[in-house]
Amino acid sequence: MKLGTKFIHAGVEPDPSTGAIMTPIYQTSTYVQEGPAQHKGYEYARSQNPTRTALEQALAAIENGRHGLAFSSGVAATDAVIKLLQPGDEVIAGNDLYGGTYRMFTKIFAKFGITFHYVNMQDAANIKTYINAHTKLIWIETPTNPLLRLADLRSRYPRLRDGTRRCSCGRSACLAGG
Repeated sequence: MKLGTKFIHAGVEPDPSTGAIMTPIYQTSTYVQEGPAQHKGYEYARSQNPTRTALEQALAAIENGRHGLAFSSGVAATDAVIKLLQPGDEVIAGNDLYGGTYRMFTKIFAKFGITFHYVNMQDAANIKTYINAHTKLIWIETPTNPLLRLADLRSRYPRLRDGTRRCSCGRSACLAGG
């Protein structure tokens, strides 16, 4: 499938009740259940929703991934990613982070034993200084907010992949984990 076609059709299935080709926006908060935990795939909008499912499937298909996740905000996505870590894990992050991310790292997650190192991400050598056996995540935001600094991922960061098992990028954050 060509990329343009993917952008239009990825994750889209005709609506079974109406035949609509494009996914409708479901604005309901609750769904009918035959009994406790007996539902048709959806029970409450905060946990899942057909519109969000279609978006997640589309993102996965467009990115050639197996799964896609959608969050209501970047802070919510950041929270979910950092909660994958354990006490004693270390994160290397930019010294020009979005303020909400910085506060989350310093005021919340540092208290749970996660160590954060803040470096200038414009030079990959700054990152290598802090890589050790406890490094589980390199958090790169490009462009940064508020100073709009760029981390040239393609030309400066391929060397970081040595020993890195995972790398994923989002709209404004790029993550590499060990």
